[in-house]
Amino acid sequence: MSQLSYMEKLLDGVEVEWKSLSDIATITIGDFVHKNNQDSSAKYPVYNGGISPTGYYEKYNNTGNKIIVSARGANAGFVNRISQPYWAGNSCYSVGVKNSAEINWTYVFYFLKNAENKLIGNQQKGGIPAVSKKQMEVFQIPIPPLNVQAEIVRILDTFTELTAELTAELTAELTARQQQYAYYREQLLTFDNNQIQYKRLGDVVNIKNGKDWKNLGNGDIPVYGSGGVMTYVDTYAYDKPTVLIPRKGSITNIFYVETPFWNVDTIYYTEIDTEQILPKFFYYYMKTIDLMKLDTGSGRPSLTQAILNAIGIPVPSIVEQERIVSILDKFDALTTSLTEGLPREIELRQQQYEYYRDLLLSFPKPEVVAHD
Repeated sequence: MSQLSYMEKLLDGVEVEWKSLSDIATITIGDFVHKNNQDSSAKYPVYNGGISPTGYYEKYNNTGNKIIVSARGANAGFVNRISQPYWAGNSCYSVGVKNSAEINWTYVFYFLKNAENKLIGNQQKGGIPAVSKKQMEVFQIPIPPLNVQAEIVRILDTFTELTAELTAELTAELTARQQQYAYYREQLLTFDNNQIQYKRLGDVVNIKNGKDWKNLGNGDIPVYGSGGVMTYVDTYAYDKPTVLIPRKGSITNIFYVETPFWNVDTIYYTEIDTEQILPKFFYYYMKTIDLMKLDTGSGRPSLTQAILNAIGIPVPSIVEQERIVSILDKFDALTTSLTEGLPREIELRQQQYEYYRDLLLSFPKPEVVAHD
């Protein structure tokens, strides 16, 4: 049985009345509390934008079981629910039902949350996005019988819990696989100094500076900076397998590149002596080094060629390097697959949840709805 037919059966022919939010709930704006008066050790959360607390305060101005809606700012229209006492700031609407014998406050939350995109879409434009109190007051909400409201809440609470559990499980799975990969990479790339020859990085690779790209034409050659690909141009600086090592900025962002590229002056590329060391082996080993410990920058993180050239690099036989690379490639592929696939899986579950929420909260509107 579909959710729609289930709801039709639950309503059993009862007509659903639509009312303005102000008819069924009180809508108040909070009071400003200065940051200096807030304390992270205080008991009550302070809400403004609605997504998360902006601080904590020793007093509260709402007793909980309320819906909060961000009044202004980038998140204006964002809907949340608070069960415990809290302090509402002056950018936060608090919505509390007037008669709990007729209106289930969690039902109102779910309906407003389902209509969140509409609220956000109706932001008053100008200097700072905002949702006015008048917009909140005239917002229309269907009022089915209380038992129907309770059943909708039960179903959506279950969906919410299951979605949260699945998200936590998938996130934990990804974290575990990443930790497992890091562990095996560390084990495979830890050598006995008496059995493996170590060389200075500068003895096995030649570090090369990047150049400005702004005078180059558009094309399909990626331009790398310390943050990754910046744009695409029509020529390349180097076209052999290499490891890119940031010079400034995000100095832990190491890249392995096999195809032609251009690099700017915030990231080095390396000419690798492939008779001594495989590019991919060099890449995997560099990923095990804590480059932040080599930072020479007083403000922005920086790495110099002299410091990089002095790093000790193990140089086992090429056959052994190939074996290690083969194993780590498999781990890397698995981790990459999980990294890309799990967020997509979480997104699909969230879409499924929102689909059923929309289905449960879709009531026929009367032909004419009066507005204030």
